[in-house]
Amino acid sequence: MAEKNKYKIINIRRYIGNENPELGEDELLQILSEFSCPINPDVERFLKHSSIEFTKKNQSVTYLVFSVVGGRLLGYFTLALKPLTVRGETVSNTVKRKLLRISELDKKSDTYTMSAYLIAQIGKNYSENNGKMVTGAELLELAWDKIKATQYMFGGMVTFLEAENEEKLLSFYHNNRFSQFDTRQISSDMDESHELIQFLRLL
Repeated sequence: MAEKNKYKIINIRRYIGNENPELGEDELLQILSEFSCPINPDVERFLKHSSIEFTKKNQSVTYLVFSVVGGRLLGYFTLALKPLTVRGETVSNTVKRKLLRISELDKKSDTYTMSAYLIAQIGKNYSENNGKMVTGAELLELAWDKIKATQYMFGGMVTFLEAENEEKLLSFYHNNRFSQFDTRQISSDMDESHELIQFLRLL
């Protein structure tokens, strides 16, 4: 359980387009430059090179997690709303019944399509005490709290995320009440096709 009073969570929208010179995009870029995540360069690359643009385009929103004492950047998480299709064969009958409330069912293909909350990125800042000032579980819980607050206002039921097929990562999400339900193949110009494991958790 995260000790919520230890952390201050700031939406990077507070910096973007702000006319206050003490809280503007230059200040944000300076803060982001202090982030380091050598165990996952993609997490660092997204924060430094994509998070601002994605937020400006309303594709996602990134939240920075600071220590209340000292104001150090400890980590971040990125949330988005995305369409999600779940194959009926991958979930239990109980989950199917819940999905029916908020999804469109294609009986022919036995698929449930809905809008869902995506935890798109989550990462610790290893330049602060080698990442020991916050745990991955605490960052995930802080992201979950943001999603719960949004759901209270606007509804919805499903949160999902995608992870590399690595035993340590899979165990981490299982231990934090996410259930594996499918896989997705991705590829890029630089990488060969590889598989992501998809997890969901119901609100």
